[in-house]
Amino acid sequence: MSEVKIEVYHKKEKVTTTLYVEQLSENKFRMTDNDFCNPKLTLGTEFETEINDQNKHEITKITKESEYITRRFGLTPNHKESDYRMLGDELTKRGGFWQVDLGSIATINIPKDFEFDVDQVIKELDLKLVEITE
Repeated sequence: MSEVKIEVYHKKEKVTTTLYVEQLSENKFRMTDNDFCNPKLTLGTEFETEINDQNKHEITKITKESEYITRRFGLTPNHKESDYRMLGDELTKRGGFWQVDLGSIATINIPKDFEFDVDQVIKELDLKLVEITE
């Protein structure tokens, strides 16, 4: 599977985002990270699109939900990125994923069989993260 770049128009938000995805067939894709604009498009989510009149993809159907537990947090300026990187590295080592958008919003994808309690790790590292919920 090769990673491709597509532009997806979000009708509801009236914005276009560029996504890096795995192309599964002509109009079917799998997310390789998390879309900042659409909280439903997270690592591993598969979806179908059609091309609109501006030649952009529009999602017609999500065909497979992500198998990861996805959570978003606001990062506080009183911690260095290295403090967060420890949590991110542990996640990555165990099959998870993390990314930071706009320098202050962390999205983590936790495997369902992750052996650590993420909330406990955050508390132990004293990160004081603020969870962003829709």
